[in-house]
Amino acid sequence: MTRISFAVGIVCAVALASIALSQSKDKTKASATRKAIQTDHAPKAIGPYSQAIQAEGSRMLFLSGQIALDPKTGNLAEGDTAAQTERVMENLKGVLGAAGLDFSNVVRCTLFVTDLGEFGRINEVYGRYFTASPPARATVQVSALPRGAKIEIDAIAAF
Repeated sequence: MTRISFAVGIVCAVALASIALSQSKDKTKASATRKAIQTDHAPKAIGPYSQAIQAEGSRMLFLSGQIALDPKTGNLAEGDTAAQTERVMENLKGVLGAAGLDFSNVVRCTLFVTDLGEFGRINEVYGRYFTASPPARATVQVSALPRGAKIEIDAIAAF
C-alpha cells in the first residue's frame, strides 16, 4: 500500500505543479498586453509586423521603421534624401496620430541611412518636426534599405 500511496502522491504533486505553472503563465500573458496601431495615413506593413505596438501598462508606443512609401500608392517617394525624409516623417506623424500622439511624445528615434554624406539634409527636415526638446537619437549608415529607400526611421513614444 505504501508504494501505491507514494505513487499517487507523486502524480498529485506533478498535477498540482502543472496547474500552478499554467496559471502563472496565464497571469504573465494578461499583464503583458499590447495593442496594434494601424492607420491609412502611413503605408501598410510590407512584412509581418505592425505599424506600431502600444504596450499597455507601460504607456509606451513602439513605432516600426518607416521608409518613404506613399500611403496612397505604396510607391517609394521620388526625389532626393530630403524628399524621402519628409515622406518618412509624415508617415511617422500618421502612425502617432492614430494613437492620439504627436512628435512631442517621441522619446527615441533610430535613423538608418544609406549615405551619411546626406546627414545635414536629413537633419534639416528632421529638425522641423522636433521643434522643442528633440528626442534621443542614433543614426546608422547601412548598405541598403527595403525598396531602395535612402532612409528609414523608427521611434519610441511615451504618453
